[in-house]
Amino acid sequence: MPPSCTRCASPRTLNLETAQRVGVVGSTLLGGAIGAWRATAMTGPLSLAVTRFPLAELPAAMMGAFAGGQSGSRIAHSLFEQWLPVGSGTPWLCLSCGCTYRDTHPPLAPNA
Repeated sequence: MPPSCTRCASPRTLNLETAQRVGVVGSTLLGGAIGAWRATAMTGPLSLAVTRFPLAELPAAMMGAFAGGQSGSRIAHSLFEQWLPVGSGTPWLCLSCGCTYRDTHPPLAPNA
């Protein structure tokens, strides 16, 4: 159960670590698809002889997908780094007021 916001006490909060993981994976996949498409895009008109994907363009598509995936991952990671608050604990984003804060984890057992 997510904690309530420290500023407005709203229960509508989003875990930023989970959002960052989903965002980086999605950006990597999307960047890879765009990179592969750009590497194999034809500049001229499509002829009837080239209706299937030619295997000669497979290495270019793989390199384009790798480069696009890397750049998509870096962009998403740098975007989330701007949102994450400084400190330790789980980062949260309040969906009501927009503030970010970290919820520190209490110790599991007292030190004896």
